[in-house]
Amino acid sequence: MAARGLPTWAWVTGLTSAAIVVVIGLAVQAGSGPRPAALDDRPAASASDAPRPRKSLPAEGEDAPSAASVPRDSGTGRRLVYALEADRVWLVDAGDKALRSFTVWPGTMDPEPGEYEAGTRTAATTGSDGVAIEHVVYFAFSGGVNFAFSHAEDGASPAPAGGKQTAGVRMPVEDGTALWEFASTGTPVVVVP
Repeated sequence: MAARGLPTWAWVTGLTSAAIVVVIGLAVQAGSGPRPAALDDRPAASASDAPRPRKSLPAEGEDAPSAASVPRDSGTGRRLVYALEADRVWLVDAGDKALRSFTVWPGTMDPEPGEYEAGTRTAATTGSDGVAIEHVVYFAFSGGVNFAFSHAEDGASPAPAGGKQTAGVRMPVEDGTALWEFASTGTPVVVVP
């Protein structure tokens, strides 16, 4: 029975509208928070202000650099290992065997070496450089910057940053797809020098 002579539909409409406003407010609040933070007991990522020279991947038909064994001191068990100096990623199984290894195109900023976790995953979005990217796996957050693995939809390497700070770690499409399938939320990500 409706109170004070208001029809039931008016009460339902009012309550539904109020619920939608609350949900939108919570979504905006959640979207403005850090995503994802490094593990609480692990070192936090720290972005360097100095741009890092970008290495290029081998051209088609050239031999890729040999995939060295999984770096020492990169932990044990199933994990993703990212070597900053080598610009290389390893997907490592529970028996410490590299399932796949490939070179990447890093952004101008690097996370600090340490242990993180794969966090938020986004199937497709636009990178901070305006490029359409896919298979985004966030793993660290520092100084207002999200560190994430991804690949450009067209598979192209990123253009020079032109003084802009970028933290995306890009890779060819096949490698990006493999990383996306391997690194579910919670997968350890170990960053080594």
